[in-house]
Amino acid sequence: MFKSIGIASALVLASLLTTPFAMAEESPAFVARNQALQANFVQHEQAIAAKAREQEKTQQASTYSPQMENAKHT
Repeated sequence: MFKSIGIASALVLASLLTTPFAMAEESPAFVARNQALQANFVQHEQAIAAKAREQEKTQQASTYSPQMENAKHT
C-alpha cells in the first residue's frame, strides 16, 4: 500500500513540476521566440548558401584557362 502511495505521489509531483513547461509551449511569448529563432536560422542558412555559391563561382572562374583549352585541341 505504501509503495503505491509513493508511486502516486511521485507521479503527482512530476506532473506539477512539468506543468510550467507545457504552458510555456502555448504562450504567445514562447511562440514568438521560436518564430524569431527559426527566422534567424533560415537567414543564416541562406547566407551560408550564398557564400558557398559565390565561392564556387570564383573558383570556377579561376580554374578556367584558355591556354589549356587550346592545348587540348591541338
